[in-house]
Amino acid sequence: MFVLGTAGHIDHGKSVLVHALTGIDPDRLREEKERGMTIDLGFAWLKLPSGREVGIVDVPGHERFIKNMLAGVGGIDLALLVIAANESVMPQTTEHLAILDLLEVKRGIVVITKIDLVDDEWLELVRLEIGELLQPTVLATAPVMAVSAQTGAGMPELVSAIDEMLAAALPRAYRGRPRLPVDRVFTIAGAGTVITGTLIDGSLRAGDEVEVVPAGLKSRLRALQTHKSGVTEAEPGSRVAANLVGITTAEIKRGDVVTKPGWLRPTTMVTARLRLLGTVKRPLKHNTEVTFFSGADEVIAKLRLLESDAVPPGQSAWVQFALARPMALVEGDHFIIRSTTDSLGGGHVVALRDRRLKRHREDVIDNLIVREAGGPEEALLARLETLPSMTLGALRRQGGLPAGDVAAMVAALAARGDAVTAGEGEQVQIWGRNTWQRLEHQVVALLTEYHTRHPVRLGMPRLEISGKLKLGAGAGPALEQLTADGVVTARGAVLHLPGRVVRLTAAQQTSLDAFLEALKSNPYNPPSDAIPEADLVNLLAARGEAVKVSDSVVFTASAYAAMVTRIQDHVRAHGEITLAQVRDLFGTSRKYAQALLEYLDAKKVTRRVGDARVLY
Repeated sequence: MFVLGTAGHIDHGKSVLVHALTGIDPDRLREEKERGMTIDLGFAWLKLPSGREVGIVDVPGHERFIKNMLAGVGGIDLALLVIAANESVMPQTTEHLAILDLLEVKRGIVVITKIDLVDDEWLELVRLEIGELLQPTVLATAPVMAVSAQTGAGMPELVSAIDEMLAAALPRAYRGRPRLPVDRVFTIAGAGTVITGTLIDGSLRAGDEVEVVPAGLKSRLRALQTHKSGVTEAEPGSRVAANLVGITTAEIKRGDVVTKPGWLRPTTMVTARLRLLGTVKRPLKHNTEVTFFSGADEVIAKLRLLESDAVPPGQSAWVQFALARPMALVEGDHFIIRSTTDSLGGGHVVALRDRRLKRHREDVIDNLIVREAGGPEEALLARLETLPSMTLGALRRQGGLPAGDVAAMVAALAARGDAVTAGEGEQVQIWGRNTWQRLEHQVVALLTEYHTRHPVRLGMPRLEISGKLKLGAGAGPALEQLTADGVVTARGAVLHLPGRVVRLTAAQQTSLDAFLEALKSNPYNPPSDAIPEADLVNLLAARGEAVKVSDSVVFTASAYAAMVTRIQDHVRAHGEITLAQVRDLFGTSRKYAQALLEYLDAKKVTRRVGDARVLY
């Protein structure tokens, strides 16, 4: 299934040409018919001699409706650049061609219309002008055909040319991640909300559960149509009308994307290679506000230049766009930027991220160049090297690739030592080699400094390490892997450098020995006035010699283990135990019994029910 789109100046005969090709009038609005010009997108379809079906998007040519043109041109396989013979190249001809060039629509036909209004000599001059216009663009080798929709001259040849060109087109990429950018929303009596768009990246079936992004609305596809015929499944590249369940027309708008739930995450930060048009009147400056168009959506954005403070006309630059609201994008999507009156440039998305990149940094630019030009594995590695870590699921969602493809690439990178993985399944954490080495150095430096600052402490709590280094969800797998690699040693909830030995002063050792003797002499009523400094108590706990159940109650490890066993035995025999029974069981005071039970509750050994405890 293919989609053909028209482009060209106002009143050059785009809609008339579509009508002549298909027998369908694409001008659906009353105002369009009254004014004789296309304001919004029009749609039609054509069955070619080969049997191929082609959806046609007819876009407006007037400069005031250029944003509607952009909403329709993004998903096309073949462009018809329409130029009237009696007027030749006009301002919107040039702008529409520039947009096709920026969107890299490589397959196109230039159609000279209204040839019945000019003579052969004039027509040849028009051909020459068109040849010069096309030369520096993606359509430099596009065929130029002359037709008259009024007399039918050249129309059979045009249909054949369309058929032949689409015969050589590659099928649409099927990534199993369908996206249906919404370009129209309306209501049908008895059915409810209907949206239309060009389906990309996968297929949709009637009855599928879907999500509307970026709004996050959930719905179900009641029915699907292609070219006004009901279908059970819509294929990539087809024009689709979808009847949504449970969503009103007020809740969905042009530019939203209908897709399978759970994978497409909207973003407000887009990194890209921007190509500025040579026709732009002045350099584009850092922090300029522009309108960002992609798919059928548009949003105000602030342009951040990563290499310089301005981009001259006709030049390219690495940029980030800070979007005023989230958009549903994936890497590789094309975009166009405009001022309030003119198209400025465009390109394709190279990275999606929530944080800003540092400007004027060679390493940042080098990484982006690899991501843009390298193969899939190199691009994946470059992406990993810019982030603390990523999960397999997140990599799959950002790239829009099936999980198996990403998993295979990650496995290949890990096998040759270019990546490090830890964990399992979709939540496996992945680091680039350089990122992982930096993390190792950071952890070692952090622990070295910690050991110096706290000579009595055995190690640094895992949570504190995670917080200091901002490891987030990757903390657990990262620290486990560092332990497995022998970079650090784990002791309970703390980590320390291998070979770490705590050296106490003579006074500290004397204090610790005296405290342990006091605990052993009265195991169930340990003295609270002899507790040494907190670091010494924590050291005993880390060594497994004592258990600190509260700030003022510490038991020897052996006494604590005996108390836990006797409490568990009592509950198993009697069903429960009260605070008073614990007090009497060990001949201790209420203070110690209460501290012990609250600690056991926190450790999920016991659970309080009314005034008693049962086993957790």
